[in-house]
Amino acid sequence: MRALDMDPVHDTRACFRALVDAMSRPGTVATAPTEPADHAVLSTLVDHEVTCFTPDETIRTALENEGRLTATEAEQASIVHAPTPGECPVSDLTRGSLKEPSDGATVVYCVDRLETSPTENAGTTLVVSGPGVPGRRRLAVDGFSANDARELADVQSTYPRGVDAVLTTERSIAAIPRSVALEVA
Repeated sequence: MRALDMDPVHDTRACFRALVDAMSRPGTVATAPTEPADHAVLSTLVDHEVTCFTPDETIRTALENEGRLTATEAEQASIVHAPTPGECPVSDLTRGSLKEPSDGATVVYCVDRLETSPTENAGTTLVVSGPGVPGRRRLAVDGFSANDARELADVQSTYPRGVDAVLTTERSIAAIPRSVALEVA
């Protein structure tokens, strides 16, 4: 994905590893190999076998030029890019079925800041618990409103159906997989 300033082998592998770390330890923050992290995540996850929705023309063009983009509307997409979280109707995204919960969408949000040690003015504080989380873990997110978080929690309340969420900043990645319980503190 040289068009997005990513080495197609080394950076993609490093981003995949960061995604695995973030998904297996929900509420922690991993480092993306390139900036911005949402471009790295989309470059890593999207290929010709999955459908993708992105409003970002740069990403769309880069993926199309590589022959990797199967574009569709957000409601049918496997991967949904949400550069502005409030504009992504997560409740309309596909959640998979009881037979095939893995058919649920993965939404890649762009946020302003991710912080694992929330402070008083740290934005929306998310509390996650469940698989991969010893007890409860707190994650502060700027640029992701409490309403966005509640909507995501509602969509994920139908486990094993649901939506996997990846939160990105310029260089950070955090994940809220459908398998965890999500609360707003």
